[in-house]
Amino acid sequence: MKDIECVCFIVQARLNSQRLPNKMTRPFAGSTLTDLVLQKLVMSNIPNDQIYLSVHEDELINIGNKYPINIWKRSYESANVDNGITTLFEWWDKLPYKYVVMISGCNPLLQVSTINNFVDTYLNSKSDGLFSVIEKKDYYWDTDGNMLNNWPDGQDLLNTKAVDVTYEAGHCLYASRLDSIGKGKWVGDWKRKGDIGLFPVKEMEAFDIDYGWQFNVAEQLFKLDDISFSELFV
Repeated sequence: MKDIECVCFIVQARLNSQRLPNKMTRPFAGSTLTDLVLQKLVMSNIPNDQIYLSVHEDELINIGNKYPINIWKRSYESANVDNGITTLFEWWDKLPYKYVVMISGCNPLLQVSTINNFVDTYLNSKSDGLFSVIEKKDYYWDTDGNMLNNWPDGQDLLNTKAVDVTYEAGHCLYASRLDSIGKGKWVGDWKRKGDIGLFPVKEMEAFDIDYGWQFNVAEQLFKLDDISFSELFV
């Protein structure tokens, strides 16, 4: 079991996104993606003084200053140069914590309750890493056309109800030891059984914004009334 006082909670953002520049400050449903994720963290069970917004540009710093959290001033290299994990996450050996939970700001449909559950699961986990995943029941093939799933006994159709569960990367919640980042491993060692736990999230909550059309779709979903919005997560 981990002590929450040993964990820092980080949102990392930049304006120089290659696929959708400025998405973190672009108007989104009367707010911004950066504001939304910080509001959720402040509303969560996470201690405010352990929350960090890791950003370089003044526009993002100004957003962070509206909330009772910490600002980690990223270097230019961290925000703009693809030079390895220790440059990207340059705070790994500078913050006084043993563990880190990172929350993506690009998933505006992620719920506060899911963030709380992720944190609780990690604190009570024996694994050094925890990674959000989406549960899938479908068929998959490799590049040579070999089926990756086991074909269900007695099935003659591609019936997804009969197939074994597999998991797809969720890309919204991550947890890791800070010193593993220094060893070049984010979240943990995927080749070592038990090193990384999997945390299923609803597919809609993991809706990730990389392109303009995704930004527009997510904004429309976010604007749904409370009843319609809740139906997305049934």
